[in-house]
Amino acid sequence: MNTKTLAFIGGGNMASAMINGLIEDGTEPSHILVAEPDETRREQLAARFGVHTLSDNSEAAHQADVLILAVKPQALKTVAKGLSPALQQHTPLCLSIAAGIRHASLQAWLGQDVPVIRVMPNTPAMLGAGASGLYAPGNIDAAQREVAEHIMRATGIAVWLEDESLMDALTAVSGSGPAYFFRFMEAMETTAQELGLSEKTAHLLVLQTALGAARMAMESTAPLKELRSSVTSPGGTTEAALKVFTEGGLAQLVQQALTAARDRSIELSDSLGGDE
Repeated sequence: MNTKTLAFIGGGNMASAMINGLIEDGTEPSHILVAEPDETRREQLAARFGVHTLSDNSEAAHQADVLILAVKPQALKTVAKGLSPALQQHTPLCLSIAAGIRHASLQAWLGQDVPVIRVMPNTPAMLGAGASGLYAPGNIDAAQREVAEHIMRATGIAVWLEDESLMDALTAVSGSGPAYFFRFMEAMETTAQELGLSEKTAHLLVLQTALGAARMAMESTAPLKELRSSVTSPGGTTEAALKVFTEGGLAQLVQQALTAARDRSIELSDSLGGDE
């Protein structure tokens, strides 16, 4: 990767997270460009990471081996169409991390000959604990896929989806997923206080328990069902709590929630596409 120039179009939080991960993974800051219209933001990025910054998107595209589109979905159509003339003269591999923008739209806006990979990261990428999904059509070769995967693995795990429609399911699971866990943790914290624990103690216990459970699951080869059973003694406290979840229809509620998120992702993609 240190032989390639990576150019970010947009210098927001997700771009910062990716830049931080790439540098920690060994990418030289001198090989990273950021095109960002806000001068103050450019100065912050240059000071924090030592990367090159500029205000002109097309200039960044001309210098890039890999062009990472990191602007808000609502702005991407205008930005992509503005980049298209430059990409006809010099054609880098393009990665889009804009949620909801389908590959066909990206291809139409950027140019039909531009190699484009669609990526869906999530917010824990800002801590190097992200989960990203990637989709590439058949014209993207193995070397290009490897480059994209390397970039995204700098912020966490990366998985390939062979069917682009699965991006909506991935959005429902990992894209929106952090909020589900925050909501469950919030409910646990509130109830812990109602049971008599102080606000600080309840908060620390809930966070550490969530972290510990996630680490146990990540570091074990056992299925989640088996891990759950291993901490559930017959007739004990855990069994009593899990019985309430089961009788309350937790599994069905989760199924309904993720399906609603998936369906909303499809609706948003339909509204954001346009002019494919």
